[in-house]
Amino acid sequence: MKETVPASRKLGSDVARTLCRGASRVVVAKGKVVRELVPGKDAEDDIVSAMLGPTGNLRAPTMRVGKLVLVGFDESFARYLA
Repeated sequence: MKETVPASRKLGSDVARTLCRGASRVVVAKGKVVRELVPGKDAEDDIVSAMLGPTGNLRAPTMRVGKLVLVGFDESFARYLA
């Protein structure tokens, strides 16, 4: 792990947009719904919107593994890391 950001530091749409631009895939879990989004294919605004919670902050946890960005948590994320 290169960087850990405490929850007290609020990360907004600017950080989400930066993560999106450097990714080949963004996988977002909200509740039981898991969406796989592809920058360049899916609209950047839609991806950023999916990455943000109701307060406008980046959903936690968020993890970047190479060019893969995982947002939120779901047990199915293990298949993306295998």
